[in-house]
Amino acid sequence: MRVRLLCVAGTLTLLAGGVQSVPVAAAQGTGSIRGHVRLTASASVNPPIRMGMDPACGAVNAGTRPTQEFVVRAADGGLANAFVRLKGSFAATPAPATPVEIDQSGCVYRPHVVGIQVGQALRVTNSDPTTHNVHSLSALGNAFNVSQPRGGESFQVVVGGEELMMRVTCDVHSWMNIYVGVVAHPYFAVSGVDGSFTIDAVPAGHHTIESWHERFGPMAAEVDVLAGQVAAIEFRYAGTETAAPPSR
Repeated sequence: MRVRLLCVAGTLTLLAGGVQSVPVAAAQGTGSIRGHVRLTASASVNPPIRMGMDPACGAVNAGTRPTQEFVVRAADGGLANAFVRLKGSFAATPAPATPVEIDQSGCVYRPHVVGIQVGQALRVTNSDPTTHNVHSLSALGNAFNVSQPRGGESFQVVVGGEELMMRVTCDVHSWMNIYVGVVAHPYFAVSGVDGSFTIDAVPAGHHTIESWHERFGPMAAEVDVLAGQVAAIEFRYAGTETAAPPSR
């Protein structure tokens, strides 16, 4: 595998491993990308969420001290909530029939970052004993602003256009914010609590791959994916990067 760092705003570091000869359960002519996103610096302390403005939110979090998920770092540096996607144009692929699920639980959105394909449904559920409001701050045709009564109400919308990254907030509770990466193809992932991610069934060939984090911005590299093999890659943030939107 050949990897080359691309010029992106901020101080960027990227390491990459070689191609592994590992069988992949994928269609002929495709491979996989498996990688990690890491933060080499110590993580700053996430601020506490002050929920006193809504007694119902305070009640469901009694005995706990919720914090924001701005930077979620594992002991080995694994960085969660990074949105990773391939850049470029690809053959049309039908959007999944299953919706991407977001829950409002404990007066926060869960999960904090999700990815979705254009044409796929986004379903937001209110599991809290209080009213929420689901408001997308979209300028690219994915606008919605819906009030959700308490107790299991769901709202569903089909996203119609690519948008990186779309912020969704709650006008009732100002601390509730998440990010949705809307992509025209299925070649994306969100890093888990250990910083790992996997993108399967990637067309063989030379690709540009980008990681985006809400605090550290975008980081891009190039990767060669071979049919029936796994390309290993690692993104490393130094913690000095400046937050910025993903590149187009």
